Amino acid sequence: MPDIPLVPAHWRFPAQPASVRRARHAVAASLPDVLRPRLGADLSLLTSELVTNAIRHGACWADEEFIELVLWPADGHYWLAVSDPGAGRPVLARPGVESESGRGLVLVDSLAAAWAVRPRPTCGTSVIAGLSLQRGGG
Repeated sequence: MPDIPLVPAHWRFPAQPASVRRARHAVAASLPDVLRPRLGADLSLLTSELVTNAIRHGACWADEEFIELVLWPADGHYWLAVSDPGAGRPVLARPGVESESGRGLVLVDSLAAAWAVRPRPTCGTSVIAGLSLQRGGG
């Protein structure tokens, strides 16, 4: 009989700044205890950056839109997908030292073993990032 995979964790949050903290706590709480020392801090930072970007650039607060998160283990990684209803495509930029913003995807690029931007089947965009389970001397 084949191994049955874990069901991915899934959340929906209002596209509001308060959701960043809620999303970070939800994702951290769903990570198995044994993996928290290796992945917890980086997964929390990834969550914060991706959710913040989705709220700022991919959703309209006034329209009561939502962002969605999915977390799942596969192929030696923990994958996080953050989706928003926006049509824009996030792009990795290298802001100058004087810039006050624009470093979110730089952090994602630095932390993640792999990441990509994908259109959603119906509408919107997903940013997917994976952290290696071997991270931190695992």
